Amino acid sequence: MSDAPTNEQLVAGLIRLLTVEKRAADISAGPPQKDGIGRVFGGQVLAQALQAAQGSVTDGKRAHSLHAYFLRGGREGAPIEYRIERDFDGRSFANRRVVASQEDEHGTAVPILNLTASFQLPEDGLEHVDSPMPEVAPPEDLRPDIEQRREIAEQWGDRLNEAQRRLMLRPRPIEMRSIDRLHWMSSEPSEPRAHSWFRVCAPITGTDDTPELHRAIITYASDYTLLGTSALPHGLSWMRNELVGASLDHAIWFHRDARVDEWLLYATDAPWSGSGRGFNRGRIFNQAGELVASVAQEGMMRKRKARSE
Repeated sequence: MSDAPTNEQLVAGLIRLLTVEKRAADISAGPPQKDGIGRVFGGQVLAQALQAAQGSVTDGKRAHSLHAYFLRGGREGAPIEYRIERDFDGRSFANRRVVASQEDEHGTAVPILNLTASFQLPEDGLEHVDSPMPEVAPPEDLRPDIEQRREIAEQWGDRLNEAQRRLMLRPRPIEMRSIDRLHWMSSEPSEPRAHSWFRVCAPITGTDDTPELHRAIITYASDYTLLGTSALPHGLSWMRNELVGASLDHAIWFHRDARVDEWLLYATDAPWSGSGRGFNRGRIFNQAGELVASVAQEGMMRKRKARSE
């Protein structure tokens, strides 16, 4: 008898993870990932910080962009505190700064991420799009990535340690179906671009169904596959212990509302890597072909050195 969580339980867990608790005026706390492994996923910190900022804007304005810098890697198992600065409240726009902090092994709170988010009242305006949706296979024609993760984990056998195996095979609330081979799927060098469909694996309903939550989950998911795009030309992967890396910054521009319980296409490319860094861009489309959001990220990317005997 399998004890695997249902899709509805996985999505409910993601919503709980991204629901920050208000501790005081402009201070919130984000819960840790249940059964989290190692370092906190960057998308979790981004999404919780955005949720903290969104909770401080109550006059109908919606987030249209965020810019963040990762300062230190957070550790799983401990809550993260989010302190908000209300830098600007105008008629059409507002701005918030958020500092995410977590206690280190000595009990001292240290910042792990700085985020600035801008908000705007919805309005009509001049429109154009110079970024058509790529022509790719629909999600219905593709295998879920989890099936490929299971196959690769079996092929790699003892090359994966227990923590890597758990991370690779852990049930996830966000289902992904990739058109191209991602960095962990192949060791063959390829062009620095990838396309994946994603959505949460169960509908979002009731009081949870807000534009703010959908933005937060898009933010969470935007950290998947992005940094790995710059590894594709080199045929290397973090999963195979060939690279050392970490996200350095992350930016998102929200162009329109979107439902994350409907399929969204994430098209990523990496125009440059060098100096121990890789630069990556992403475009997110709904199935109608409308551009939902744009993403950019630079990350540290270094070839792992062999241990000397």
